[in-house]
Amino acid sequence: MRTLTHEPTWLDLSQPTAAQLVELAQELGLHDLLTEDLVAAHQRPKLERYGDWLFVVLHTARYVDSREEVRFAELHVLARADRVVTITHGDGRAVDVARRRLAADPELAGLGSEAILYALMDAVVDHYAPVVRGLAHDLEEIELQVFGGDEGVSRRIWDLTGEVGDFGRAVGPLQDIVEGLTAGFEKYEVPEALRSYLRDVADHLAGVAESTDSVRGQLRDIVTVNATLLGQRQIEEMRALADVGQQENEAMKKISAWAAIIFAPGVIGGIYGMNFDYMPELHWRYGYPFALGLMALATIILFGLFKKKKWI
Repeated sequence: MRTLTHEPTWLDLSQPTAAQLVELAQELGLHDLLTEDLVAAHQRPKLERYGDWLFVVLHTARYVDSREEVRFAELHVLARADRVVTITHGDGRAVDVARRRLAADPELAGLGSEAILYALMDAVVDHYAPVVRGLAHDLEEIELQVFGGDEGVSRRIWDLTGEVGDFGRAVGPLQDIVEGLTAGFEKYEVPEALRSYLRDVADHLAGVAESTDSVRGQLRDIVTVNATLLGQRQIEEMRALADVGQQENEAMKKISAWAAIIFAPGVIGGIYGMNFDYMPELHWRYGYPFALGLMALATIILFGLFKKKKWI
């Protein structure tokens, strides 16, 4: 645990254990339900009030280009008039960025605990922009793969769909948090300077949300296009197989027809080749011409029959 120099008191815990969180909750007198949320972690982005404590859960995001994935971390913020506690589970860059911004702007830092909260939210949203660019770049590469006929692109589409979905689940609830804070401007007499700051955060967040929706929409379109192209390729492959089968069938017909034509004279010749003593045709004057004529006739009849059936 380290204490930061801003007023109000700002405590920052990185990767605390459950025992440390229970001890913190006891020291601060936190509500039992709030204590459970802190200890359990893995909360969805949300905004809740427990007495004079404001509890905010934020999800930071970082795009890892080498793995084409978005890595998320969880940031819990406890804020009241005199104290702010930040608890990071994972990447703590947002806290460092917010601290530097407040150190460079004493006037903003002097506006109280909500200034710290807004600075944290601003840092989180700023880190969303590179994520959107990374996802959009992946989508462009996927489009080239799809139209290039890359058969392995389907897996990449599936992975990107998951990354975009996870990122959307971090961005969407944050918009609800901003709206919740905006709704409390009058009730909690938030200074105009802080109101303007939060509006700026809201504008940046809206841009991220629109870009995310655009990527999601284009991804749905490319899924449809990829499915259509895959279907067309499968149809073409089936047609090609059918053509090959047809060609093989035609070839077998021709082979069978010629085999039958050749077989008929062979049968006749084979019978005459037996040289039996009691075959009238052997001693008949016209036996040899008759055998040749019979072979020719059988050949002509079979040829005509197969020609009519278009086997040859």
